[in-house]
Amino acid sequence: MSYNDNIFGTLFDPETRLAMHQAGLAGVRHLNRRNPLDVKPNQPVELTVTTSGPQPFDRLTCWFQPENGLEAALDLTPVNVTWDNALGGYLRTWQGILPPQPAGTMLHYRIAAHSDEWVYADNQSATAADATRFAYWVADDPVPAWAREAVVYHVFVDRFYPGEGLPWKNPETLAGFYGGTLRGVIQKLDYIGEMGFTALWLSPIFPSLTHHGYDAMDYFSIEPRFGTLEDFKELLAEAHARGIRIILDFVANHCSEQHPAFQSAKTDPNSPYRDWFTWLNWPDDYATYFGVRELPELNLKPGPARDYLLKSARFWLAMGVDGFRLDYAYGPSHDFWADFRRACRETRPDCWTFGEIIHTPETQLSYAGTMDGTLDFLLCRALRETFGHGNWSPARFEATLVEHEAFFPANFSRPAFLDNHDMNRFLFIARGNVARVKLAALALFTLSGPPIIYNGTEAGVTQERPIHQNDFGIFEEARLPMKWDAEQDAGLRETFRRLIALRREHPLLLASPRRLLHLDDQTFAYARESAAGMVVAAFNLSAEPRRIFLPGLPLLNDALNNCPVTPENGGLTLDLPAQTGAFLA
Repeated sequence: MSYNDNIFGTLFDPETRLAMHQAGLAGVRHLNRRNPLDVKPNQPVELTVTTSGPQPFDRLTCWFQPENGLEAALDLTPVNVTWDNALGGYLRTWQGILPPQPAGTMLHYRIAAHSDEWVYADNQSATAADATRFAYWVADDPVPAWAREAVVYHVFVDRFYPGEGLPWKNPETLAGFYGGTLRGVIQKLDYIGEMGFTALWLSPIFPSLTHHGYDAMDYFSIEPRFGTLEDFKELLAEAHARGIRIILDFVANHCSEQHPAFQSAKTDPNSPYRDWFTWLNWPDDYATYFGVRELPELNLKPGPARDYLLKSARFWLAMGVDGFRLDYAYGPSHDFWADFRRACRETRPDCWTFGEIIHTPETQLSYAGTMDGTLDFLLCRALRETFGHGNWSPARFEATLVEHEAFFPANFSRPAFLDNHDMNRFLFIARGNVARVKLAALALFTLSGPPIIYNGTEAGVTQERPIHQNDFGIFEEARLPMKWDAEQDAGLRETFRRLIALRREHPLLLASPRRLLHLDDQTFAYARESAAGMVVAAFNLSAEPRRIFLPGLPLLNDALNNCPVTPENGGLTLDLPAQTGAFLA
């Protein structure tokens, strides 16, 4: 049985993919296509826009304005016309170059094409007031060095650890509260540090009515079930003392309907918070997150709601938080994220921000310059299809890796993972086969993206039923409580601990080129190499032992499973037991 992983459905379902492609080309589309995306001081910026459809556009203009400066206009030039068969029509491409700006400039712009009237990219608005706003912040501002080296532990706070001497609660449903606390996280910092993790990503900890916390009622305090602000400050101090960074989960797109601002806006026609939200028909019809009435969307155009979130980000960074995982980052505009990036970097220059964007590679990369990078859902899918479901051959996995690595630039952060709280546990999709989890982990830790481990993946936590049941997502199935002590799979945990140590021992794994050494129907191997040395990862997916030959290699030893290595014919012969991998160094 292959469990439905349709968290990726919008990317890979054929009908949905076609609709997304057509929608992305219809009308006037900029889609944040800039070159460069991450704009440095005194760099000119080339804009690309496409137009299609029944209107004969005769002009395309960009109005741009440095913050606190004067607005100017730039007419873009048509450069070519192509036919798009999926769109069923012609596509005209326009380009123009915005002038260089000095460091620290926030440049805002909007774009429109003219026919009988103006049509604004990307939302096809007819008025400048409602147009999609674009922006970029000019800064020489690379991904923080510590983030490139990070090994992240993702803690789902309610399900992690209640605290010494405290039992798990016994809620009536999986959506109830199990009793995890910040005190529990503090008490397990030694475990986290001994495993070798260098950063801790906490699920949302702001006040909330739910176990998951993605519906904040306040952005400046701690959910009382988890503890107090003093507990959190203690967690920061204790984690930092162990060399562990703290990353908070930040939800900018929406809040809880119980947030005081929404309650005021919904009940008082003269509320100062009315503009925090988008009203279709006040007070009962308003923009929401995927139609969930309990999650009203925030109006993040320049104004009080945006200011509130930027102030919150500064508040936590000033307290000592090291970065943010940005929930549903595809919801807010690029213009908002440009402002968010500036607010974060001005408060803490080495903070790390990465977004949850389950979308095409082009869309993910469009956020370069407004955040450090995005979670690598595409690699996650490849790892799950190859090692978890067993649907992909080694050849297909390698073909995907080659193109994936070529598409994304080295300065775009792509934190990588096997599973998370919104998808079936990896051990579950592997049908309880721990060996397949170990193989997937070997791949994860020998590729370049900073690895993220969801708490329990290293300890054998699984689930009883798939998330998707009768076309309905029951995400709580993948959020069962963490296992501790004798309940953990000690062998699996040791594999993760060893892989973390090996990654930290071999910094060439962070950025060095990858080279394929061997490939057949069930086995493959690749090298990561630099002037500092070489690491080879080898995999046997077969249920039988396999012997493979690796040409042209010096003598290396397996530091993971002690697989036999023999020099032979100018290379190495490696004996891999069934469903086992090797880390040669």
